[in-house]
Amino acid sequence: MPRILITGSTGFIGGRVAATAAALPDVGHLRLLARRPLPPAAPAPATGAALRPAGGSAGQERNQDGRPDFETVVGDLRDPASLHRACAGVDVLIHCASAIGADEETARSVNDEGTRALVDAAVRAGVTRIVALSTASVHGRGPFRAAAPGTLPLAPGSTTSRTRAAGERHVLAAGGAVLRPHLVYGVGDRQLVPGLVRLLAELPGPLDAGASLHSVTGVDGLARALLGAALSERAPAGAYYVAHPEPVPVAELLAPCEALLAGRAGPPRGPAVGIAEARALLADVPFALHHLAMLATDHWFDDDRPRREWAHDPGPNYTTGIAAPMNWYREFLSEA
Repeated sequence: MPRILITGSTGFIGGRVAATAAALPDVGHLRLLARRPLPPAAPAPATGAALRPAGGSAGQERNQDGRPDFETVVGDLRDPASLHRACAGVDVLIHCASAIGADEETARSVNDEGTRALVDAAVRAGVTRIVALSTASVHGRGPFRAAAPGTLPLAPGSTTSRTRAAGERHVLAAGGAVLRPHLVYGVGDRQLVPGLVRLLAELPGPLDAGASLHSVTGVDGLARALLGAALSERAPAGAYYVAHPEPVPVAELLAPCEALLAGRAGPPRGPAVGIAEARALLADVPFALHHLAMLATDHWFDDDRPRREWAHDPGPNYTTGIAAPMNWYREFLSEA
């Protein structure tokens, strides 16, 4: 059974990957790379499910209940020596760590140079498969309508997406697979849905963003995709889009966000606001303008290879799946 190293395991997506892997019968051992030691029986981020440290000798690979043992190793993508230690004895690398919204120097040192150092360490250690989490934002702003694999150039428009695109090249050069989701929601999401709620809160009424279509995936489905690529009999290589096969109309994307906003104190909502009016109202709110530009255009990526090549189960569509984390979002937003 494979020994898996997961980076970014204290984050939104990496934490879900770690928790999902911990329940799989065909995983021998989990090693989690963290910048600081985790306490014993630390709950996996965004799940509440405890990951128990490995007991016994280093060769013991499963607990008595059949779940894989795990260990946390302290390291940093900016410390190559720690990466060599982390990769030693590992069969599979799932790379989920990244610096999002960081300054230029930090983003480059983590997303680009750090990924290069990690891939180099993995190759030297004899890791047989590398799977990395990236983002469809490496293509920049749409419109992208039913965009097929290999049809779009890299055109990143931000420091984060530019350095993540640079990091992709190291994974691809080593024969690894890069997974590119667009919008990801679920328990632990502090960016997508909270950001859309913040946008709507800046407007006097609901946003009428037109008829754009968006690729969306739940974090559970994305975790399964990363693990599926890592454990499939056929080793995937190249870049893949990961999303539920049904694109989400922008009105359906925003409806749960408007419902979350309706539960908060404030004046009654007025009539719907169109994109042009919203741009004028939000001219001095940079984050909101960024979200508006995304919402106003199609970002629909059509790639059935994960389902064909490693039987990826995307889970429920957004309209159904968003119901499960709504209470978590309400609690998070009430504390924000």
